[in-house]
Amino acid sequence: MANDAIVTRVVDATSRDRAARWLRRAGARLPRFAELGDPATIPQSRVAALHSVDPDRPDPANLFRVHWYNDRSRTGFAATPPHFVLPPELTGVRSPIIVAFGCFFPMIAAHKVLAAYGCLIPHLVTGRFDPARQRAVWPSTGNYCRGGVAISRILGCRGIAVLPAGMSEERFEWLRAWVTQPEDIVRTPGSESNVKEIFDRCAELARNPDNLVLNQFAEFGNYVAHYTCTGPALARVFQAFEAQHSGCRLASFVAASGSAGTLAAGDYLKEKLGARIAAVEASECPTLLRNGFGEHNIQGIGDKHVPYIHNVMNTDFVVGISDRSVAALDLLFNSETGLAYLADRRRVDPPAIDELKYLGLSGIANVVAAIKTAKRLELGDEDVLITIATDSAALYGSERRKFLAATYSSGFDSVNAGEIFGQHLLGAADNDVLELTHDERSRIFNLGYFTWVEQQGVPLVEFERRRSQSFWRGLRQGAAAWDELIAEFNARGGFGKDC
Repeated sequence: MANDAIVTRVVDATSRDRAARWLRRAGARLPRFAELGDPATIPQSRVAALHSVDPDRPDPANLFRVHWYNDRSRTGFAATPPHFVLPPELTGVRSPIIVAFGCFFPMIAAHKVLAAYGCLIPHLVTGRFDPARQRAVWPSTGNYCRGGVAISRILGCRGIAVLPAGMSEERFEWLRAWVTQPEDIVRTPGSESNVKEIFDRCAELARNPDNLVLNQFAEFGNYVAHYTCTGPALARVFQAFEAQHSGCRLASFVAASGSAGTLAAGDYLKEKLGARIAAVEASECPTLLRNGFGEHNIQGIGDKHVPYIHNVMNTDFVVGISDRSVAALDLLFNSETGLAYLADRRRVDPPAIDELKYLGLSGIANVVAAIKTAKRLELGDEDVLITIATDSAALYGSERRKFLAATYSSGFDSVNAGEIFGQHLLGAADNDVLELTHDERSRIFNLGYFTWVEQQGVPLVEFERRRSQSFWRGLRQGAAAWDELIAEFNARGGFGKDC
């Protein structure tokens, strides 16, 4: 049975039934988490209907695209999630580094729409959210709130995006086109590092009972969705690679902490395949590394706190990456000069070069962190590392222009490209790589006390029980319980099993 940290029973049947009828009018049948984890189980009638649906529109059918198996056209499904094996000419290490692409998810071209679904749907099917009356509030540093607004549009309710004012202009441009009302975009002070300011604004919004705050940093639905859906998808990617490279093993899963939802996939990969888990953060804000603080611009990862849903006691490494490395590599990977240098001087194959546009800022940070992890552990040809790119370079053109103007005002040439490659790829050292002993894990876990117990009012006994792995194993069973509730919800809305 799922543990009592999550709700797996109907709390308000009247509200649940009213919501089911509301979604029926919107034509929105909810996919089960098992279907998103293995899209081969999605009814063929649903799969066929997707062929005529634009993946970038708030169409209810797109709920059945909220998974890793969309093909590169984003109109069909792939047997193996789209991914990229980085060549050693680019990484400078022998170990294969595989990147799974999140940019093929629907509507927001980022995998955070899965986290949004995982956070909201358990509230909906247990009768704790009424889309006809309530507004869904999505605290975020960019992609999660976009995913939440997209899900809200499909469900026919208002979604409120709460994010720092310093995020990329592309994010705000998307939000302006998708929110129901302009005031549903709430800008908080600061930039990527200012998560507490987001929490403070959400606390104000939560005083209105018509607002449901879906805090991705604390909603265990985020963890469960990634364990259930992202973990198996990445295992499928590794198994496809293993089928062509016998004798290899999955040495590590590397991912930026952010809300820590995606790190739940590491728990799956560790349990099933023995992978060690490396959590990535910005060196400019070394919260996990050194109880530190600061500012950075690796958009998509939060800091100055330890997310409540981070299974700290199961994490093996913390890797710090400088935002200057990320910004420089983003320019290298997305400029004619940089790409020409990679092709002509480094002999990187054109197909590999063409994949670099699918790496957003946090994806680049994950790649560099994987390189540093491979160097620290002295991994070889048979040792595979797997990571993700949450979004693509398309979201960061405005940030790239700022970096170019501030750093290369007189022009960016091949010498500059070579310097970036040498310093930030070949020269990536194993500094700011911390292997976590029990004491180090305890230090990081204890650091979360100040956010969650002192600031957010979580009872100490609830905070403490997250130390035990039995707590997290109990959480993972929530997906099956929620799937039963989803099936009942769909039935009460008038959707048959195969509709």
